[in-house]
Amino acid sequence: MSIKIILADDHAIMRSGLRSLLENDPEMEVIAETGDGQMAIRQALHSKPDVVIMDIAMPDLNGMDATRKIVSKIPSTKVVALSMYSDKRFILSMLSAGASGYLPKNCAFDELVNAIHTVVANKIYLSPSIAKVVLKDYVCRISNSNDPSLNKIGSSERMIIRLIAQGKSIGQISAMLNKSVRTVSRQRRQIMEKLDTFTISGITKYAIREGLTSLEY
Repeated sequence: MSIKIILADDHAIMRSGLRSLLENDPEMEVIAETGDGQMAIRQALHSKPDVVIMDIAMPDLNGMDATRKIVSKIPSTKVVALSMYSDKRFILSMLSAGASGYLPKNCAFDELVNAIHTVVANKIYLSPSIAKVVLKDYVCRISNSNDPSLNKIGSSERMIIRLIAQGKSIGQISAMLNKSVRTVSRQRRQIMEKLDTFTISGITKYAIREGLTSLEY
């Protein structure tokens, strides 16, 4: 079954080029394209794609707000940001909005394909240059913080975080750790509350920052 993709970019020539490249891949299918954020949301709600490749700067509604609405309404749809911006404000805003991947527009096409397959597998993909920005920001915040809550995650919870980041389901984690599904579900809820995030992508980002898992495994 092919991966269904929506292209959201306000440059028609960019969309045309991406469509041409993606449609040469038998595993990819571009089902819609648009040049504005509002239309991206409507198309996503209608077609429920596997992936939306999202630009940030678009008319009517920017990519960050469009991403937030798409992810909240269709959790199964993954958003990959493809942007000319590599400033940490844009990167962190897109990730906070729920994007599962972020690449610069000057990336190689093969890397985009890899990112699509990665996010479809419920993993996070950050281009190396983007990952450096995210990690640098995290290190700076840790260095400037005396908050004891940074150590509030226990060893058992860290194991669950690592398994979640690797795409394991609650049932799989339950079997691997010899715990009941109810117990794992409760611990996952507690982890989300402690990390102040209520998405799998948020837990995965924490796991990457903490070195509990790698960008690829």
